[in-house]
Amino acid sequence: MSEKKRRRTEAGPPAASASASAASKKLRRPDSHAQGLRKLLKPDAEILASVREMYDAAQSAASSSKALTLSDLSLSAACREVSDCDAASVQLAIERAVLAMARSILAGRGFSFDVPSRASSNQLYVPELDRIVLRDKSSSRPFASLSTVRKATITARVLSLVYAVLRRDIHVTKRDLFYTDVKLFQDQSQSDAVLDDVSCMLGCTRSSLHVVASEKGVVVGRLVFTDDGDRIDCTKMGIGGKAIPPNIDRVGNLESDALFILLVEKDAAFMRLAEDRFYNRFPCIIVTAKGQPDVATRLFLRRMKTELKLPVLALVDSDPYGLKILSVYMCGSKNMSYDSSNLTTPDIKWLGVRPSDLDKYRVPEQCRLPMTEQDVKAGKDLLEEDFVKRNGGWVKELDMMVKTRQKAEIQALSSFGFQYLTEVYLPLKLQQRDWL
Repeated sequence: MSEKKRRRTEAGPPAASASASAASKKLRRPDSHAQGLRKLLKPDAEILASVREMYDAAQSAASSSKALTLSDLSLSAACREVSDCDAASVQLAIERAVLAMARSILAGRGFSFDVPSRASSNQLYVPELDRIVLRDKSSSRPFASLSTVRKATITARVLSLVYAVLRRDIHVTKRDLFYTDVKLFQDQSQSDAVLDDVSCMLGCTRSSLHVVASEKGVVVGRLVFTDDGDRIDCTKMGIGGKAIPPNIDRVGNLESDALFILLVEKDAAFMRLAEDRFYNRFPCIIVTAKGQPDVATRLFLRRMKTELKLPVLALVDSDPYGLKILSVYMCGSKNMSYDSSNLTTPDIKWLGVRPSDLDKYRVPEQCRLPMTEQDVKAGKDLLEEDFVKRNGGWVKELDMMVKTRQKAEIQALSSFGFQYLTEVYLPLKLQQRDWL
């Protein structure tokens, strides 16, 4: 071998070794930081003491303050709200509506429905209540008009079906309702929308109509309740949890020794928390709607907070849609603003995952996702919402998200280990009282 080749051979391996070592150190940095955060954790007893302070504050606030209602406020615009009604009351309201239609037809005027407008322009955010409400403005839906004849027919059909369900004292799903007259409804979204119109017209909640959505949400943890007389212990439901009953009116006798409720956006995070029995280490009730919240989960969450007087912490993805889901739980959806008094749970604390957490916990770049133009627009739209503007912490986090154009899912924390969420991230959040 020539001297030149020999030197090249001898020089090669050290350089390659140095390069590999540098790459290895770079890859290990997030892990070393994660281990450093793990060392910051105090004994569970000290973390629980901090959590108990939050619990005591929630109990004291619930006992000393009376919940505000629309009637307590002097709003410039009249607003409409619905309430829970028994089957007999709803049947009577339908009978009165039908009699009024019959009189109108006999008088030669035809018939029309006076339907409350649920358009965005007819909705109002009330800061004192921290929720969206519906202004008391209606529009006519005449049968004799070509533009509204079909919707008027669907409205009459839905009234007829609801009346039949109430007379039999049974519950049906929205899907059942749709399949009673597929040719008329054409698409379930049309029968669903008219069902909300009917609920608003009659002044009752949608559950009062005995039409429910299919089971979606699940709960696990330190909660015992009765479901139609059957006793349910949510600590014995495995990692799948107990499905939240669609007929919330049959749920009763809620009992719990939990210190807080943990509201989780996604099923994957819920399963991790359930399998690790997080609720035994930190006494809590864990609930998820597996994405966009359904009515039953929203009703169940509000009932737990109201009856058990527990604080609620939320764990959602660090993206605009995670925050939109959280806002539906807190302030209500625009689609069902007429029932916001029953469906909203105010004062939910945003625990994570927040945009600032991505750098604080050094989430690897390969686990962060670039925001699309649609994502950025959704983030900017959220910054224009009144309920966001009144919370400086939310504005700061959303601004950071839009400027960095980065988002991340809860599962990004799994890059540090599959149990990092339950063993480090959440305990440290609770220890530091790091919520908004």
